[in-house]
Amino acid sequence: MKQLTGTSIARRGFLVGTAGAGVLLLPGCASLGGFSMVDAMKRLLTLSSERAFAKLTAPGGFWDSEVARFELPTLFSSSGGVLRGLLTSTVFKSQLQKQLNIVAEKGAERAAPVVLEAVRNISVPDAVGIVRGGPTAATTYLRSQMGPALINSMIPGLTDALRLSSDPILGQAIKALSGVDVGSVAQSIANRADNSIWYQIGAEEGAIRANPESTRDPLLIGVFKVL
Repeated sequence: MKQLTGTSIARRGFLVGTAGAGVLLLPGCASLGGFSMVDAMKRLLTLSSERAFAKLTAPGGFWDSEVARFELPTLFSSSGGVLRGLLTSTVFKSQLQKQLNIVAEKGAERAAPVVLEAVRNISVPDAVGIVRGGPTAATTYLRSQMGPALINSMIPGLTDALRLSSDPILGQAIKALSGVDVGSVAQSIANRADNSIWYQIGAEEGAIRANPESTRDPLLIGVFKVL
């Protein structure tokens, strides 16, 4: 989404004052001067996604996040035989979980542009309702529109990361998954990472709604200061 220039901000100075914005946010009103509620929702989702992916693609992003860290995928936790024996070790299990969260960072790198492109092109029949919704209303809507696209975008990156990994714990665990190929392992991680990414985007959305001033974005401040 295009950044607001100084000129455009000046032309829409009413957004800085909540009184002017309040008039334009009366029930049934879907426009904000030269903007629309669709613009506001897209800006909200863009910033939420950018913040989320900046955190998740940083070293230790998933592992260090309270909302994005995920447990062992079902493929690992329900496995029998050799792997089940390895997972009886608390240290081994914790180290494996951490390595899988690290691998997920590569999936998030592939997912980021896919999400941002979806935000730019999303069709929004009820932007007013979504903007006025709960703390993660916009994130929930975007997820419903994208379906499995996020998971599918991550699998190639996760597959490459698994093949290139030199971590002995991860290598031992994958080897113990008898009859399971790397693509299936990547799919299992993608399923977990998908939830984690949406949780993180939702957390960022909620934070923006609660404190729009932190964005320094006149549009978001004008909208959420009066809701």
